[in-house]
Amino acid sequence: MREVKYRGRMKTSFLNDRQVRPIEYSRWVDAVRHFGRHERDRVKVEELKASIREKGLLKPILLGVSARYPEDVYVGDGHHRAVALMALGVESFDFYWYWIKSFGVRMERDPFPFHLL
Repeated sequence: MREVKYRGRMKTSFLNDRQVRPIEYSRWVDAVRHFGRHERDRVKVEELKASIREKGLLKPILLGVSARYPEDVYVGDGHHRAVALMALGVESFDFYWYWIKSFGVRMERDPFPFHLL
């Protein structure tokens, strides 16, 4: 039997430097700046913006929550999608999530702990 992942919905406004941070960049402005400077990234964000306008977000963003520092919530996969959503002013997005634990990562079936935000 296949394990069912929890799929949630979150306000895009939570994608900020205090609540849901980019794991690959210090701040969201750094991610936006990086994507703007590199043609491949810039094209990818523009393609995602067009796709999201036409069809909505097709692939949920993946969020990671630190078990050691539970107030640390990160985008683990989907930085380009997140930047596209923010640029478009989309109100909310679908996501999956996992705990970042010392012994590995496990996709969660339980509801996201929104109280951490």
